[in-house]
Amino acid sequence: MIDQGLERRSAAVTEMPEELRHDVRLLGRLLGQVLAEQGGEDLLSDVERLRKAVIAARRGEVSADEITDLVAGWEIERAVAVARAFTCYFHLANLAEEHYRIRTLRERDAEGRVQRESLGQAVEELGHERVTELLDDLELHPVLTAHPTEARRRAVVTAIQRISGQLTEYNTPGRGASERADSRRRLLEEIDLLWRTAQLRSTKLDPLDEVRTAMAAFDETLFRMVPQVYRSLDAALDEHTGTHPPQARPFIRYGSWIGGDRDGNPNVTSRVTRETMQIQSEHVLTALETACTRIGRTLTASAALTPCSQQLRSALAAAVDAYPDVVSELATRSPREPHRQWLLFVAGRIGATRRRDLDLAYRSPAELLADLRLAQESLAASAPRQAYGELQHLIWQVETFGFHLAELEVRQHSQVHAAALEELRGGGDLSERTEEVLATIRVIAWIQERYGVRACSRYVVSFTRSADDVAAVYELARHALGDRAPVLDVVPLFESGQDLANSPGVLTGMLDIPEVQRRLADTGRRMEIMLGYSDSAKELGPAAATLRLYEAQEELTAWAAEHDVKLRMFHGRGGALGRGGGPANRAVLAQAPGSVAGRFKVTEQGEVIFARYGHIAIARRHLEQVANAVLMASSATVEERTAAAAERFRGLAEEVATASERAYRALTEAPGFPEWFALVSPLEEIGTLRLGSRPARRGLGAPRSLDDLRAIPWVFAWAQTRVNLPGWYGLGTGLAAVGDLDELRAAYTEWPLFNALLDNAEMSLAKTDRSIAERYLALGGRDDFAGQVLEEYDRTRDLVLRVTGHTRLLENRKVLSRAVQLRDPYVDALSHLQLRALRALRAGEVSEPERERNSTLLLLSVNGVAAGLQNTG
Repeated sequence: MIDQGLERRSAAVTEMPEELRHDVRLLGRLLGQVLAEQGGEDLLSDVERLRKAVIAARRGEVSADEITDLVAGWEIERAVAVARAFTCYFHLANLAEEHYRIRTLRERDAEGRVQRESLGQAVEELGHERVTELLDDLELHPVLTAHPTEARRRAVVTAIQRISGQLTEYNTPGRGASERADSRRRLLEEIDLLWRTAQLRSTKLDPLDEVRTAMAAFDETLFRMVPQVYRSLDAALDEHTGTHPPQARPFIRYGSWIGGDRDGNPNVTSRVTRETMQIQSEHVLTALETACTRIGRTLTASAALTPCSQQLRSALAAAVDAYPDVVSELATRSPREPHRQWLLFVAGRIGATRRRDLDLAYRSPAELLADLRLAQESLAASAPRQAYGELQHLIWQVETFGFHLAELEVRQHSQVHAAALEELRGGGDLSERTEEVLATIRVIAWIQERYGVRACSRYVVSFTRSADDVAAVYELARHALGDRAPVLDVVPLFESGQDLANSPGVLTGMLDIPEVQRRLADTGRRMEIMLGYSDSAKELGPAAATLRLYEAQEELTAWAAEHDVKLRMFHGRGGALGRGGGPANRAVLAQAPGSVAGRFKVTEQGEVIFARYGHIAIARRHLEQVANAVLMASSATVEERTAAAAERFRGLAEEVATASERAYRALTEAPGFPEWFALVSPLEEIGTLRLGSRPARRGLGAPRSLDDLRAIPWVFAWAQTRVNLPGWYGLGTGLAAVGDLDELRAAYTEWPLFNALLDNAEMSLAKTDRSIAERYLALGGRDDFAGQVLEEYDRTRDLVLRVTGHTRLLENRKVLSRAVQLRDPYVDALSHLQLRALRALRAGEVSEPERERNSTLLLLSVNGVAAGLQNTG
């Protein structure tokens, strides 16, 4: 095993592209210089000693006990500094890999070939006519959530972004020696600042902090990226894109739970939800005003060469009558440039909308679109490139984001609604919580009045057990506002295995609710439901949850066809594999036939938001891959092939699901397991990381059962122990229950769901380190639990390799394999530091100052391991 590990690491180093190797070495050298300057040569020496020791340990030249002694010999302050150094290194290594990925995407694009998993490839494979047909129903709906899975402070993220900018400058071809020297100096300056920036949050985030953090992704990436995706599709459909009306229509709709999700989070109040929408609107209106001003200023086409239409002349004349001071000033600055005058006037009206200047403001996005199209139609007659170029991008941006930016969704637990109704029906004094439920509904009505129904109408009900849980929301709305109740699309969320099994019956019951009947009539019989991946995986185990979710989708698709309902399934997928994560495009292709039908809605959260939307090139590639998968999954050929495979392997899937769930429950429901889990992992300490505004668990104190624990800390804590149990446990037993290796291999080859299940497990297994995991598991003093975990790991790893035909984990995914293998030794270093802190904290007999210092070391190591594994919850 040691020789194989060394061979894999050597291969990974050899396979590292030169550009990536250059950036990693450059950033590493600069970090070393900072460490020597700020902590002295002794600090750099200690970092190097630990780095060389963990690499040697993977060669079998140093024992784990020797590393334990090395780490234990440092003063706690030195251990903290070393942990900070390795954490900073991972931030820089991640940045170097991101830059390499961006360069690779650009190089592929420069080749001029249609890229794999792109919109162009979908058009090429499905045909122009079929894609055009699918466009009518195509909708991609990412929903940003504030689930606390981003371990980095916003200040750290910002520091990394500044380093990223300087690295781009440094690597720009054709720069002179003095320019490169200055870029290197600036790089060193920014890395120095990263080192000086506190890695841990000193205060807990409040919900509006989370809202503003998400707005950074919109400001820096989403707003500019969305029209690029539409343009990519239009170019694939029409080689003359930009010269006549586009064939592509906007199909991306962003949603958000940030500031609206109050399930288990008392910090999200009606006031917060109201302010969230105001913040969102401020950002999108600012972006639209800036874009319109930019286009207006550059549109210097003269009336002599580009005459305007009679309609535009009439509109300008009406504007002069209504707002003489505003328009006359524009005419003075831009004489004989009517299109420029008009667009700058429109920009002024967008600004007035942002300032709430009701005399000049637009009442709705539809009014703004009408004015923009007036300019577009006028330009189209004599300057079509001006009509369908940047101006079309602005139109697409208005159509996508409106004046609200993202559709704000509210979520609350069904039990909260039940308790509120009991109070209201009783007629006595109302509790603060019930008053808050009613206030939330009033805020939804206020948002709809100001920003339109589309801005906020979805109300997600967690733990929906019956149609009564849906009806409760409509009854509460009547209590809150009577006949003036807002338009509500109540979305049942099915999370547990039993709830998934009961979901068709719940939907049948919903058809009897008058408000649901009215919404079906108004929306063309459209209905939305949500499937919870996190809690089902925590309850059933990864393999059983994946297969039960697939079964539920099959049943729900059949139910929708039977009842003539256009059902959209909202996938509540986490970022980590143990919470339904993994490559989004492969997840789409693995859905049950007929369940996609051109529509895909999914949560994007925590570290996933920054990973996918931190850079415009990566964000565009991500959305193109998902859109490609939605189109492909909605084609008859793919649906028929998937349906045939699902039918053939249905019995095999049932065997795997039953046996894997039994094995998973035998461990997680055993007496004493929750207490053991809290001892072997930094579970308790993760709750003090201040990752978000939401509490880590339901209730107070140590978890008495897994039901008390949210899925995020469950997955996060297992990742820290290097076990990654939620991503694979039980799968080995499930595969062994089938026994027929040929049939398992056939399922892996032919069935996208089974292929994704095993590939995701393989990825999770690759991030598991057995030798480090053993040291964590030993902290709990339960050899029986530790033995079960390690035995299932060995079984799962062996069978996954045999079924996939791989000789080593991630053999067919070279880029990911290289990243994991190169990081492993450095993550080992942080794991040893974390183990030191855990042992001290679990010992119980330490002074309060010593406990605080060890807690700091532990939390820094948690932050670093999360950066190293690029995976939290």
